[in-house]
Amino acid sequence: MDSYESRFMRLFVFFDLPTGTKKERSHATRFRNMLIKNGFTMLQFSVYVRVCKGQDMVSKYLDITMKHLPPKGHIRAMQVTDKQYERMHILIGEETVEEKNVGVQQLLLF
Repeated sequence: MDSYESRFMRLFVFFDLPTGTKKERSHATRFRNMLIKNGFTMLQFSVYVRVCKGQDMVSKYLDITMKHLPPKGHIRAMQVTDKQYERMHILIGEETVEEKNVGVQQLLLF
């Protein structure tokens, strides 16, 4: 197995969804709930992240996300390695409880 395939990665989903009407709010809520149901945690408002082991898992959750896109808005996804994620700088504020626990959860899951 290639080391890239067994590497831990983070899959980010960034989104800006319209919420002007009741229907748009419903679509936005369904999208956020789908992310949470699939193991994503909120890093910041409209920024969700999920730990994945290998490229196959990244592809799986990217496909799931793409199948649940709302009809309007802007959504982007980006994958980074665990090492790249660890080099993220928090410029103001502090690490969330979810971020602090991810390392513990990761060990429990794998």
